[in-house]
Amino acid sequence: MAKVQKATLADVAAEADVSAITVSRALRKPDIVSQALHARIDAAIQKLGYVPDLAARALASGRTDVIGLMAPLTTEPAYTDILRGIMASIAPTPHVIQLIDPSQAGEGTALRTFLGSKPAGLIVAGIDQVGTTRDLLANAPCPVVQVMEIAEDPIDMMIGLSLQEAAQGAAHYLHEQGYRKPGFMAARMTPAANRQLRGFRLATEVTGTFSEARVMASEGHPAVTLGAKLLADLLTQAPELDAVFCTDDALALGALFEARRQGIDVPAALGICGFHDTEAAASAELALTSIRTRRYEMGTDAVEMVLDRLAGAPKGRKVIDLGFEIVPRASTAKPA
Repeated sequence: MAKVQKATLADVAAEADVSAITVSRALRKPDIVSQALHARIDAAIQKLGYVPDLAARALASGRTDVIGLMAPLTTEPAYTDILRGIMASIAPTPHVIQLIDPSQAGEGTALRTFLGSKPAGLIVAGIDQVGTTRDLLANAPCPVVQVMEIAEDPIDMMIGLSLQEAAQGAAHYLHEQGYRKPGFMAARMTPAANRQLRGFRLATEVTGTFSEARVMASEGHPAVTLGAKLLADLLTQAPELDAVFCTDDALALGALFEARRQGIDVPAALGICGFHDTEAAASAELALTSIRTRRYEMGTDAVEMVLDRLAGAPKGRKVIDLGFEIVPRASTAKPA
């Protein structure tokens, strides 16, 4: 069988009747050429089936056009909105996204392999990287952005919100609504969930409404079925419960379904507040109050932070606080 000749950059340039340098510039920075010229080059690429040689490009420039995302997309649904934002920002650029499994990266293997491929940047979920993972990130040969949470010690750059302050705000809100025996539900007591519990506890201790008996967690991942089970267990353990703050909207939905199953009046007898303000929370039959986090914007801005650094923006630790918003809905509209 005859070997098919792979199209080269020079072939694309000849087909589009431009120089190879012009094609290279159009691929790397689409905004610097006219729309008509870009369309001509794109047509030539499609006709010839040209595939950029990333290895050769990395050799010439010192890096590839790959930006990594290390996030638990299969177990933490909230990160899918961050991914959508990332993809929207990357779309008009020559960059591509590569997903990294954090369960492997936690051992350093996948992360070390990725960093060895000369990436353009890396976006990392959360702020709890430790040991080998943190050391690798701190010495990464590319811009690194931690997303979802913020703290005082970024590895490089960071964008998100304070989970502690958000949970604290939710607890204050439940108290303002008239709930005096609030509880806390988390899928797992991860470091992030512990920061939420710390904020919840700080607020409820001020009002004298905190109780260890009204804290419930498991070893699972956020899911509607888990939320139902946690509420059932919590009501058995603390039957006086009159409100619950959930660290994820999936748990809050499960709590709502379990309350309905038990014939509990939501919101009169039980207020429910979720976290992240997902579409499911807003569109439930009894709409759920939730804490809105600007996850899509975290994704778009994280890419811009990487691209700005690649374009020559000064190095230096940078933290962007996008804050949060309490979105009141029917699930906490306790009758006066």
